[in-house]
Amino acid sequence: MRIVEAGILNHCTPRTSRAILTFPSLVSLSNGGLLGVCRSGSTKDTDDETIEVCESHDNGHTWSAPHRPFATPALNGLRGSLKVGYITELESGHLLAGVMWIDRTTYPGQPLFNTETNGCLPMTILLADSHDFGATWSAWRSVPMPEEIGPPSLTNPILKLKDGTLAMSIETNKNYRDRSPWRQQVVLLHSADQGKTWGPPKIAGFDQTGRIFNWDQRAGVAPDGRIVTFLWTYDTQAKAYLNIHRRISLDGGRTWSHAEDIGMTDQASHPAILPDGRVVLAWVDRFKTHSIRARLAPAIDRAFDPASEVIIYTPEHASAGNTDAAGALGMSIWSFGLPYAEALPGGDVLALYYAGTDTAMDMRYARLSP
Repeated sequence: MRIVEAGILNHCTPRTSRAILTFPSLVSLSNGGLLGVCRSGSTKDTDDETIEVCESHDNGHTWSAPHRPFATPALNGLRGSLKVGYITELESGHLLAGVMWIDRTTYPGQPLFNTETNGCLPMTILLADSHDFGATWSAWRSVPMPEEIGPPSLTNPILKLKDGTLAMSIETNKNYRDRSPWRQQVVLLHSADQGKTWGPPKIAGFDQTGRIFNWDQRAGVAPDGRIVTFLWTYDTQAKAYLNIHRRISLDGGRTWSHAEDIGMTDQASHPAILPDGRVVLAWVDRFKTHSIRARLAPAIDRAFDPASEVIIYTPEHASAGNTDAAGALGMSIWSFGLPYAEALPGGDVLALYYAGTDTAMDMRYARLSP
């Protein structure tokens, strides 16, 4: 595998409300267009954050200026912010956007993550539809969640399964002031009516002992209909990140294989699954090589070939923020990461990520030829 092109997809504007661009994602549309999505804000955790979109009509070689198609609603009279956004094409021209809305009113001025309790600010998952390839969008609708989910984190674009069912990946969290032990897990919710209603959660990743956390589940659907997930795993007793773990489901995410260590450390990207079943996975390794890398596997259940590895990004200087091992707290200070890989028409893969300095982070890309 080789890098055939690289650059900046969306430039930040330092010292403004869009100084920090993070949480990149990408969707390839049936009309040949691409939508590059990211979160923008004055800092990594701020009440002025929102979702930006850039468009490409030449397979990702050039991109439009960013625009902000989504209004940030007040829910039940509470002011909030839009933290993460993903877009899925359900049918030609019919897009479904999923975003994570953060309540910035109930605990005014407080950070998203409570370091004393490991709880999170109240969050809600919102959905909106477009029937014109994203030119216009419907009003937001919220997704009801069982109380035991706590504040829900959206960790992946909504999956369209082979039978047309949709699956939403949700990470559970504790309420902000809850001091009880954190029994973290990741679940899938299913919809049979294009996202209008959702069924009960099905566990996709959970350690019964409570020691291992399964964070940031990234998922994809193989050509044969199987689902593969890659999880960022954290050992709460050792206070250390483990290697990425993979799980596979043969039944639409209702049951799963045992977690498999794939031998690559830290945080996985969304997997780019090519039409022939090959998989490109990018990942960020902050603690050993201090870089973002990618490898190729011949199928979702096969090993990633070390000989295929490419280095996508290495910071010029490793700062304390880039080597912190303090768990979820570290997300507020890392200056690069969150890679996202997506297959493009023609066989290439585009890997997006954020990178920059502590005060100015762009959304960048690398085009990979597998």
